[in-house]
Amino acid sequence: MAGASTPAVRVLTQAKVAHRVHSYPNDPRADSFGAEAVAALAEQLGVRAAQIFKTLVVELSTGGLAVAVLPVPNTLSLKAAAAALGAPKAAMADKVRAERTTGYVLGGISPLGQKRALPTVIDESALTWDRVLCSAGRRGLEIELAPADLVRLTAAVTAPVTQG
Repeated sequence: MAGASTPAVRVLTQAKVAHRVHSYPNDPRADSFGAEAVAALAEQLGVRAAQIFKTLVVELSTGGLAVAVLPVPNTLSLKAAAAALGAPKAAMADKVRAERTTGYVLGGISPLGQKRALPTVIDESALTWDRVLCSAGRRGLEIELAPADLVRLTAAVTAPVTQG
């Protein structure tokens, strides 16, 4: 999508990383933004739901915030995320604190281009795909890129962070 400029897209452009930006209709009243992305993009792009990743902000028991990136259909294991990020425990972050810290609104938080880069863990399943999609920093906007680029640009660790 030409002209879509968010901090996340600018990070990729400046790093000269191959990527594509996809837009889809967004309902601002939706309460499951990831499911909305899957419903709109999986068939349109011919990708599986497990290739579309959501970005969740967690609060570590050490006091800081961090980011967990995992497939939309899966549920985050807070215990596994905390362990991967070197903390005893983790909990979902407060919405206001997550938005203030990342510079993005809930449902549009990208792992890239955050106002303050947070420690990041990406579910290891990302590495099984040649391309993954994640938020481009705005509801209704996704970035398609190689998982290795996502890991490198976020300085992420990879680990199994989903339940079941």
